[in-house]
Amino acid sequence: MKNIVVLGGGESGVGAAILAKQKGYQVFLSDIGKIANEHKKVLLHHAINWEENQHTKASILAANVVVKSPGIPDTIKLIKEIKEKGIPVISEIEFAAQHTQIPIIAITGSNGKTTTTQWIFDVLKRGGLTVEAVGNIGESFAKAVAEKTPDYFVVEVSSFQLDGIKTFRPHIAVLTNITPDHLDRYEGSFEKYTASKFRLIENQTAEDYFIYDSDNEVIKNYVINNNIQGIQIPLSLKPIKGSGTYIEAEDIIIETEKTTIHMPNTKIALQGEHNAKNAMAAATVAKLLKIRKQTIRESLENFQGVEHRLEKVLKINNVQYINDSKATNINATYYALDSMSENTIWIVGGVDKGNNYQELIGLVNEKVKAIICLGVDNEKIKSSFSNCVDTILETSSMQEAVNAAYSIAEKGNTVLLSPACASFDLFENYEDRGRQFKEAIRNL
Repeated sequence: MKNIVVLGGGESGVGAAILAKQKGYQVFLSDIGKIANEHKKVLLHHAINWEENQHTKASILAANVVVKSPGIPDTIKLIKEIKEKGIPVISEIEFAAQHTQIPIIAITGSNGKTTTTQWIFDVLKRGGLTVEAVGNIGESFAKAVAEKTPDYFVVEVSSFQLDGIKTFRPHIAVLTNITPDHLDRYEGSFEKYTASKFRLIENQTAEDYFIYDSDNEVIKNYVINNNIQGIQIPLSLKPIKGSGTYIEAEDIIIETEKTTIHMPNTKIALQGEHNAKNAMAAATVAKLLKIRKQTIRESLENFQGVEHRLEKVLKINNVQYINDSKATNINATYYALDSMSENTIWIVGGVDKGNNYQELIGLVNEKVKAIICLGVDNEKIKSSFSNCVDTILETSSMQEAVNAAYSIAEKGNTVLLSPACASFDLFENYEDRGRQFKEAIRNL
C-alpha cells in the first residue's frame, strides 16, 4: 500500500486526504498550525490519521508522495528535505486530476477568475449539464472527485496550485489576465509568476482549447513567443481576425471555424470592461460545449455575480456601501475604483504583497475624497496618497473603519471596501473581512 502524506489541514488538504483514503492509500495529514474543528470531524469520520501544531518529520519522510497545501511555499526547509529524498511533491488539483476521467474546465488569472468560474458554472447549468464548481472557489477538487460524477468539473486554480502540477490537463483552459500579484512568493519576479500561470496549458494537446485575454500585453507576448498546443481562442474588446470572441459595435461576437454567433453586449448583467471579458469567456466555453444561444444569452443577462466582488451591500442616507473584499491586489482595486463615480470613501489596507500604488494615483485624484486605512502597517498607503486626498484616517478594526466612513460620508457618496491587500493581519481571509464589513454596516 502506498503511503501518502498531506501537508495542510484546510479545505484542499482534507479533500485530498478523503480522495486518497477512498483510493486505498495509507494516509497521514499533518498541519503545522491548528486544524479547524469542522475539518477534524471530517478526518475522524473517514478514519484518517492526522496531527496538528507540528510536522513529525519521520512520518512525513516515509511518504511515497506528498500532497502540499497551496499556502505552503516551496522554499521552506521541510519541502526541500522531502524533495532531496526524491519524494514527489504535488498539489491537490494534480492529485485530483490523476483520479478522474471527467473533462476539466480550468480557470486562472490575476483577477476575474472567481467571477468567470461562477459564470461558466451558471451558463452550463442553465444548459442542462451537471457541473461542479470547485478548487480555489470553495469545495476542494479532490473531495468532489471522491464524491461526485458530473459531466464537467469547473475548477478555479491559483498560481500556487499550478506550481505543484505534473500531468494536470484541462480540456478547456481560461486565462483571464496577468498583472503583478503574489510577487512575494516568486522572489519578486513577475516572469516567474507569469510562467506559473501558463502552467495551466503545459499539458494540453491539439484536442484542447485555450481561451485567453489577447488585450493583455503579457499574455499576448507569451502566446506569440511560445509554442501553444491547444486551439487558441482570443478574447478582445475590439474586432479580431479569425477565430475568437470580440466586441463590435453593441455585440459580443463568438467566431469559430464553423459558426458565428452575435449577442447584445449592452444587456450584460455585470457592468464594466472586466466583466465584459468574464462574460465573453463564459459564453465562449458554453459555445464550445454546444449550449443553445438563447441559454447563453439568459446567463449573460441574469448572472448575479460573486459575493465580496463589487457587491452592493446597503444604501444608508443615500450613501451606497460596496463590498469588494476580494480585491487583494492593485489591479483588482483599479477595476473597482474605475467603476466608481466621484466622491468615494475608500477603505484600503492589509498585508501588502509588493504593491505599487502609483498605478492608482490618477483614479484616486479623480474619484476618492477620503481614505480609511485598515491594516497593521499603513505607512506605504499614507505616503503614496498624502498628496491626493486631504483626509487619510487609520483604523484597527472593521467596525471602526465603517464608523469613520459613515461620519465622513455625505448624500450621494460611495463607501468602497477594496483593500488591494491580503487580509491575514486582521482577518482570517477575505471572506471574513467582507462579512465583517457587511455586519458593521448593518450595525450602523
